[in-house]
Amino acid sequence: MNPLSDLPVRAKPGIIRSIPMLALALLAYNLALAMGHDFRLLPEQPLWGAVLISGAAWSVSWNEVMIAGGLAMLFIEILKSTRTTQHSTLEHLLSMLVFISFIVEFLVVARAGTNVFLLLGLMSLMDVMGGYAISIAVARKDLNIS
Repeated sequence: MNPLSDLPVRAKPGIIRSIPMLALALLAYNLALAMGHDFRLLPEQPLWGAVLISGAAWSVSWNEVMIAGGLAMLFIEILKSTRTTQHSTLEHLLSMLVFISFIVEFLVVARAGTNVFLLLGLMSLMDVMGGYAISIAVARKDLNIS
């Protein structure tokens, strides 16, 4: 135990949960760029494909995987904002910092100027706006019940 507080010295799990999921999408995009993937070009080799019952050929590339992953992370973030914890303010602050990072990188880094990155950034904006709106609604509900 830390003599200055009642908290244990190790990190609390709530702080780890405060890290925005869309920060992982930002990290994954930058990691893919560092590994040489170019999101501006259509990939020559799709990851997988199938022929639908209608006869249409359907294939999935890394671009679609990034967008689908971002949507899944946005869903988790919206679920996280429905609970009120002592770390809610930290979560909102970190989500706002991730959104600002998306804006800055989109405007400054040439290889981030793609539709995939823009859509991930818009998901981050939805996370920020939705997080605040849901937190206010939950807090208002808690005040009415008390």
